[in-house]
Amino acid sequence: MSPRRRHLVPFSQLRVAAAAVMAAALLAGCGVGAGTPATDTRLTITRDFGHVDVERLDDPASGGADTAMRLLQRNAEVETRFGGGFVQAIDGVAGGMRDGRTVDWFYFVNGVAAEEGATSYEVRKGDHVWWDHRDWSVTGTVPAVVGAYPEPFVHGVDGKRLPIRVECPIEDDPACEAVRDRLVQVGVVPGSGGLRTSLAQETIRVIVGPWSAVRADQVARRIEEGPATSGVYGRMASDGRSLEVLDERGEVTRTLRAGTGLVAATRIEDEAPVWVVTGTDRAGLRAAVGALTEARLDRAFAYAVTAGGGVKLPEVTTSDGAADGAPAP
Repeated sequence: MSPRRRHLVPFSQLRVAAAAVMAAALLAGCGVGAGTPATDTRLTITRDFGHVDVERLDDPASGGADTAMRLLQRNAEVETRFGGGFVQAIDGVAGGMRDGRTVDWFYFVNGVAAEEGATSYEVRKGDHVWWDHRDWSVTGTVPAVVGAYPEPFVHGVDGKRLPIRVECPIEDDPACEAVRDRLVQVGVVPGSGGLRTSLAQETIRVIVGPWSAVRADQVARRIEEGPATSGVYGRMASDGRSLEVLDERGEVTRTLRAGTGLVAATRIEDEAPVWVVTGTDRAGLRAAVGALTEARLDRAFAYAVTAGGGVKLPEVTTSDGAADGAPAP
């Protein structure tokens, strides 16, 4: 590895990089092996935090028992390193340095950053595999994103469907019932209750309420600390009255106040992902609930919404120099 890139390897590919070097012969086969054929699989390839489409395949070419790497190789031109265990380039777009900042390829399965290298992850039926080429100078770890909705609720995490619990710090909050209805519409039946007081490794939690109430949850509160902690490129104020929108450098591009909603996901280590549907006030919370659709969240790492429209977070300057992240319907 060249000196300019020796400090880190993207987290989503790091877990098996060392093993890949020591077992290159095994990885040369790209992880193809026996297993249940994957059907209804989706493959998405983007750049710049999902703002730029490279490829979107609802029915990608598949060998039936592919790894994430092999699925990618069947549908794109891929250059690898570390004995085939690390993606260096897709369709000519390579990792390295851009404008003095580190960029590389990362992948998610069902909206969750993979815990395995792409040569080890066996794609299961219904998986949504999403590769994104992004700046990772602020954080190498974005543990979960919302842009694969209705995943991970439908097909789960690591091939395992998990229980879903909608948690409402305010009893009988109509926003919570609306979120439960949205999940029922995509074919899942969530449980419900108040905020948990402990982590839930085997349950996907959806926390719903104004920020002043949901920040009592230790996982949700990480969003106040910014992307280096939560992976969310938006920072809620501790008083719940405003949301700072960040760019890919972690710098504030604007501050949204009354009527602002936020849909974001985060995760602590190997715990199940936690989704947060929140707002600066009741109007913002209603806006966030209304954004909980596949069309609105599509390819968003996180999503802020105001009366003027939605904003995919982070706001970025794309590689062609154009600002990408203005409010959208």
